[in-house]
Amino acid sequence: MDQQQEKSRQHIVSSAHLAEQSQELSELEYGLVLAGNAFQRWMERCMQAAGERELKHMDVQVLHSVTSRNRPKRLGDICLLLNIEDSYTVTYALKKLSKLGLVVSEKQGKEVFYSSSAEGKSLCATYAQIRQQCLIESFQNINCDPEQLHRVASLLRTLSGVYDQAARAATSL
Repeated sequence: MDQQQEKSRQHIVSSAHLAEQSQELSELEYGLVLAGNAFQRWMERCMQAAGERELKHMDVQVLHSVTSRNRPKRLGDICLLLNIEDSYTVTYALKKLSKLGLVVSEKQGKEVFYSSSAEGKSLCATYAQIRQQCLIESFQNINCDPEQLHRVASLLRTLSGVYDQAARAATSL
């Protein structure tokens, strides 16, 4: 890209004062914010369409994590899988899901393991059907290359590590 094209290229950022340090990084962060908020809204609306109106995005994430691979999980496993530092938010979601009959718990020694109930598994299956209809078909219609999605997902996981390291560094200041 020549200098003229670079100058005319507009960076879309949410915080101009941060863009002074790096426009590209600020543009990426704004994209992450927009995508994160849209994804959270999607999870809630998809779950509402599946028939459960009381679940917020964290509850949906926890339910899918508990349901994944059809094996019981400990609180620490769920937090690690979702990269959540504050286990209270996951504990709150598990209590809510248990109260709704979507998750069951079983104590084994000192550990508590969580599994999806039959109702929880059924709800996740309905969610998957709605996801196929509303989301996957949209990706297919815009000719989104599965390999490109794989590369983006890998980059996002790598970026999460960079941000985690930066958070640790900021904590020590």
